[in-house]
Amino acid sequence: MLELVFLGTAASAPSIQRGMPAQVVLYRDERFLIDCGEGTQRQILQSGLGFRRLNRVLLTHGHLDHILGLGGLVSTFSRWEAIEDLEIYGAQRTLDRVQDLVFGVVLRGARPPVGINLIDVKAGVLLENPEFVVTAFNVQHRGPGCLGYRFSEKSRRPFLADRAEALGVPPGPVRRDLVNGQVVTLPDGRVIRPDDVLGPDRPGLSIAVTGDMGQVEDLVDAVRGVDLLVCEATYLARDRDMARRFGHITAEQGAWLAREAGVRMLAFNHLSQRYRIREILAEAQPVFEPTIVARDFDRFAITREKIALSNHRLREDSELIETAPGDPGEQ
Repeated sequence: MLELVFLGTAASAPSIQRGMPAQVVLYRDERFLIDCGEGTQRQILQSGLGFRRLNRVLLTHGHLDHILGLGGLVSTFSRWEAIEDLEIYGAQRTLDRVQDLVFGVVLRGARPPVGINLIDVKAGVLLENPEFVVTAFNVQHRGPGCLGYRFSEKSRRPFLADRAEALGVPPGPVRRDLVNGQVVTLPDGRVIRPDDVLGPDRPGLSIAVTGDMGQVEDLVDAVRGVDLLVCEATYLARDRDMARRFGHITAEQGAWLAREAGVRMLAFNHLSQRYRIREILAEAQPVFEPTIVARDFDRFAITREKIALSNHRLREDSELIETAPGDPGEQ
């Protein structure tokens, strides 16, 4: 199972209902914090996730609404000793700003009480183990060094217990060796090959988080076939000129990307303080029906059978994302 928890879903500035951009991806014992806007540590506590094992932060870009919470998070880690090392991933331009914020402002040249490693990210494989892989892909937003991330289970062939039973393959290490691709010989001399007891290759589960972006046509391959696509819906089509000016997309464009990439579900975040949720859905769902507007603390649990959503308030039109004459902009 793959899980994603939204910690903050606002764009540029927080609202009463929405915190600044941040989300956590969970896979078994792995936890990844994607972006860390102002107030993220409070959102982590309120979500019930806690700080344990939250030692990897993946940054989409260096605008302050996506990184300002790192100051408070590092300060808390320094006092609570919840982790031993903190790895912060991002493009070099983003890391330069993190360096100024964390080492220049928070630590002021002092040696950090926890190890802080700044890791320069290029498009491609970022982290990998035998079961799971994290990749980064380039995104066009405002300026260089903007990234999205894809979290994927590796494909595997399911073990067919009924077939193994019929062949007389005993439980235990012999079955494990077959799952690992090894040919085994049974006590009676019969040779059993993996193909005898393994089914067709089955793709793993996957999540893609694009971060802020100004165009979608170049991202179809990067997010193709994911179970859950998380992308921004900062503007509606009626404000497409403003979207282009600030390097963002419309909800209609996000839905187009989901449809063209053949994803299973689309969740919008990074929401401007100008639209009702029903307006966003009305624009996106005719293009891609399985679309939802995420709220803070929404939790998606992804299995092959379904994508379960908890903590989501169902009153679509109860929330006006605080009407404002314009977005305060990003820094």
